[in-house]
Amino acid sequence: MNADPTGLASDRAAVIGRRLADYRADRAIVERAVLPLASSLDGRTFTFQASLDGLSLETGQYVEIDDGRQVRLGQVHAIRAETVSAADIGEVADLPRMLIRLALGEGVVLGGDAGTFHDAMIRPAHDGAVARWFESSRSERRHIDIGSLLLADGVPASLDAGGFGRHTFLCGQSGSGKTHGLGVILEGLMARTGIRIVILDPNSDFVRLADVRPDVDRDLAARYSAAAENVSVWRRPGRGGTPLRLRLADVDAPGRAALLGLDPVADREEYATLQELLEAQQAGRPLIGSADELVGSPAPGAHQLGLRAANLGATDWSIWSRGEGRSLVTELAEPSARCLVVDLGSLDTPEEQRVIAETVLSTLWRLRSRREPVLIVIDEAHNVCPADPPDSLSGLATRQAIQIAAEGRKFGLYLLTSTQRPQKLHPDVISQCDNLLLMRLNSVADQAFLRAVFSFVPQPLLDRVTSFRQGQGLVAGSFVPHPTYVRFGERISEEGGADVPSTWALGP
Repeated sequence: MNADPTGLASDRAAVIGRRLADYRADRAIVERAVLPLASSLDGRTFTFQASLDGLSLETGQYVEIDDGRQVRLGQVHAIRAETVSAADIGEVADLPRMLIRLALGEGVVLGGDAGTFHDAMIRPAHDGAVARWFESSRSERRHIDIGSLLLADGVPASLDAGGFGRHTFLCGQSGSGKTHGLGVILEGLMARTGIRIVILDPNSDFVRLADVRPDVDRDLAARYSAAAENVSVWRRPGRGGTPLRLRLADVDAPGRAALLGLDPVADREEYATLQELLEAQQAGRPLIGSADELVGSPAPGAHQLGLRAANLGATDWSIWSRGEGRSLVTELAEPSARCLVVDLGSLDTPEEQRVIAETVLSTLWRLRSRREPVLIVIDEAHNVCPADPPDSLSGLATRQAIQIAAEGRKFGLYLLTSTQRPQKLHPDVISQCDNLLLMRLNSVADQAFLRAVFSFVPQPLLDRVTSFRQGQGLVAGSFVPHPTYVRFGERISEEGGADVPSTWALGP
């Protein structure tokens, strides 16, 4: 039986269908016709609208803003899709009830005369205009080239070397290119500046910082080679480089107590005996050079201390000099090279790594009155100054790092800390960093943490880090004129550590 003998419902459906089609066609015409216009009330920031059809603007991009009198350079900080009434954009007032989709956003004005503007045309900036602005913004200090701008292809990206006079934080998850990027920065600092560099290297990533790659441009290799001669790598004896050695007396008093498990109050007699033994000298040298020498020493109390050290495994450590070679502390106090790579990764035990890290930091702090600029690079810093130190040695190293972060700048001690997980690093170290180099980071919790710490970076710029590919990053702080995205360039030197090849995935 026919439910609609007159066909009225079908006719009505056809009419509605035609009206919807006409509405959608009109809406598409209006959406495509939305002009890309920007306005500013203060001449420093701007808002804009643009059509979603063929949208050529994105977060972080450089734009030209043309109000008919001048062309300003700007950067987009945020962009989003919004549904608005067609009447709100002032171009189709005869269609007040039409809802359209368009792009709305905001940004910052970088170049041009200050002053307000309204309904100025906005378009992607030419690479030449971006390059000229960056060139005009450069300080008279040296700059180090690190690659190119991510959203202005062909425009070199550089960092103001003087900006490293502030503490720097580098973060990126595994596979983001963090180690590669840090290597590019260190090469630039070595080649373009005169600052002394001390690197705590837990994964042996920078032990080949002096080895120029064979495929590097000849002129570039020649310029870097002079700097490479000033790199000294200290490693476990027998692994090449300079043997990494310490005398027990080189470790500061709190460090010695920590490695032997002594409490200054509860173990006051043993603590005092150890101090007396290490202060005793013959021909200007300590009588006790290493933990194992305590066992055979005839001095009162030495044997008991030696047994304590043996029970803790400290007598077997490879780091003790036993009267041989140059001490690491001597190298820190009287450097023979401008760049010192301390290869923690070559050591056998975590305890040895912690003793060396604590001794390096405490020695540099003890020598702070010299006011000699030193960049202290702590790679995988969550192992050296963790948020929750697992033992007393880690706690001492963490306190030294915090002290340097809080007060080191006035003495010329500058930190560059690198990690995969920012929340595992002590917050009192991160909070003192004025510079940020951020690579791909997928953890939502870590992103929220960094947004809170580095609030001077626009949040939408930080949000994009989840989509970065290997080698891409966000730089912000005192070494760039404004936050921007970069693509790190090639390394000059060989990379020390590398991932295990994944050829196993190709099958047997």
